[in-house]
Amino acid sequence: MKRSRPLLRSALVCALLAVSTLASASCSTEEQRTLVVLGPWTDGEEKPFEATLAKISERTGTRYVYEGTRSLRETLVAQLRTDSPPDVAILNGQGELAEYAREGDAKPLPEKLAGAAIAPWAPRITLLDENGEQRQHAYGVPVRVDLKSIVWSRPGKAAEKPRWCLGMASGATSGWPGTDWIEDLLLQLHGPQVYERWAVGEIAWNDPRVKDAWKAWRKLLVAGGPGTGAAAVSTPFDDLGDGGYGLLNRGDCTHEHQGSFIRRHYGDDVLPAATSDVVPGLPRGGPRVFEVSGDMAAVFTSSGAAWELMAQLIDRRTRNDWATAAKPAERPLFPDGGTGPKPVTAGTSAVLKLFAGADEICFDASDAMPSTLRGAFQRAVLEFLQTPEDDALLNGLLGQLEAERTLQAEAGAFALDQLWGRPRN
Repeated sequence: MKRSRPLLRSALVCALLAVSTLASASCSTEEQRTLVVLGPWTDGEEKPFEATLAKISERTGTRYVYEGTRSLRETLVAQLRTDSPPDVAILNGQGELAEYAREGDAKPLPEKLAGAAIAPWAPRITLLDENGEQRQHAYGVPVRVDLKSIVWSRPGKAAEKPRWCLGMASGATSGWPGTDWIEDLLLQLHGPQVYERWAVGEIAWNDPRVKDAWKAWRKLLVAGGPGTGAAAVSTPFDDLGDGGYGLLNRGDCTHEHQGSFIRRHYGDDVLPAATSDVVPGLPRGGPRVFEVSGDMAAVFTSSGAAWELMAQLIDRRTRNDWATAAKPAERPLFPDGGTGPKPVTAGTSAVLKLFAGADEICFDASDAMPSTLRGAFQRAVLEFLQTPEDDALLNGLLGQLEAERTLQAEAGAFALDQLWGRPRN
């Protein structure tokens, strides 16, 4: 079958957060079989989701098997190459999803599902069909989200001069905590419009505003003392070894810049605050702007049972099942701004308050970039950390990233064009 050719843009990526529910589909009439769901959760984090799939199975009569991997992209690409894709995959990158859509691997959502998907985690991507006509479809539904642009600390340490926890090691995706730093600093310093134009390839990497973000991070790294950045390269982002997790539990740092998922490693003595309230030199008193990320489910092997599972994944009953199966500190945040049945931990409650108080939300910039540029960004962060005070090194890295941006722009690989909006309370 001839595959569609992409246009440069999707019609919508980031808009309003909306409370939306899709009634579950009727049970499949297909012969019962096992559906495979590929996802990013491992090391115990997958247990509540597996329990949720078991609850869905009770409603649908379909058996589901979850396969978790920390190397999600590599695993999925290998499966596609051998013509053995999962039925459903849960992805955390809009840029990747757009690539799979262009290649015809991800299947477009039926309109009923597309209408229930909640922005900004559910873009509609415009493709040219085999007749040269534009066709617009959504390809993923958001199943859980995370709030970024937040800093964690213990209340007794919150007022101290920050000693930053830094860990970049994360297997094939090492460096992503650093890309979060750069993205957040750019967002706070120059606002959503500049942030968005940079993320979708319309602002050069060596633009002074982009360099401002790197220089602001440099200032924090240099303040931490010699070797602070270099040590972070080999430090896992959350694993302390010997069964311990959470960098704030090391005892040698006071503040951690990390997404809302990290609360699972902390008790009620560790609470979040907005980045703009903690990091010196950032504008204060303006609109509250937060970066967000999302995990999206997409169908790779089309069947009635797969589409039924997609409808179930955004059903309120499923969210309640997932929340109930998870420990209070591990309850996922959902795109409607909730966490399912109460009670919740103090950390989760504080995250929800920050989320509700956001004036603007912006989808994770690197997650929206073409995968090759996102990978180059992560590698640049790791190299920068070795000698962050070296301005020649920074200029060289930004030049390399700009060359990759230009290459991807010429290839039409930037698929998303709207990454921010005002959440609906």
